[in-house]
Amino acid sequence: MTVIAERGNPARQLVTRLAGDEKHAPSAYSTLEVLWVLYDRVLRVTPATVDEPDRDRFLLSKGHGPAAYYAVLAATGFIPESWLDDLGGRNSRLGLHPDRTLIPGVEIGSGSLGHGLGLAVGTALGLRAQGFLDSHTYVLLGDAELDEGANHEAIAYAYAARLGGLTAIVIDNQSATHGWPGGIAGRFVGWSASVVDGYDHDAIAHALTSHDGSRPHVVVATVAPKGR
Repeated sequence: MTVIAERGNPARQLVTRLAGDEKHAPSAYSTLEVLWVLYDRVLRVTPATVDEPDRDRFLLSKGHGPAAYYAVLAATGFIPESWLDDLGGRNSRLGLHPDRTLIPGVEIGSGSLGHGLGLAVGTALGLRAQGFLDSHTYVLLGDAELDEGANHEAIAYAYAARLGGLTAIVIDNQSATHGWPGGIAGRFVGWSASVVDGYDHDAIAHALTSHDGSRPHVVVATVAPKGR
């Protein structure tokens, strides 16, 4: 596994400005490289286009550890870097869970696990219904979050509806209660799938952009096990 990504990530330094036990550091750091690749190379959204109806959408389902997300939003100009110095404070916009009404670029309020994939399915379906066929929806989940049963209903429906504009990214830090015998990708029946090193920027970018778009796609990004 690649420990240090080959390409720079300015959010790595910024995430150190967020402090406190509420930072959920293991959860935050597990997503940092994937989030940077998404915003640096893949997503068609900028601070100037956050309200454009045909923008790409990114939904952080793993919202209980948003520190890396905040750092990437700051590194890409969606929010001022100075906001990072006050995580969860009385007057801070950066709550312990992200709030779409307070933070530019955030699409959903999240943190209660198991809801992001269903919301992403609805978002992708809505974009298609409005004729925005080039718009893509990405949702990031944790491997333990797949224990929530609603995810499996969303997986089945996304395939049945042939939602080619939907990509789920699962951060696998081996924290699921019972593990996933046979691999996580096999749980996404009917979807195209890629399994990558979660620290390798080129591999992540390729996995996110190389599928044919005829059906939903899942990228499993493997990172260091939680607690190690």
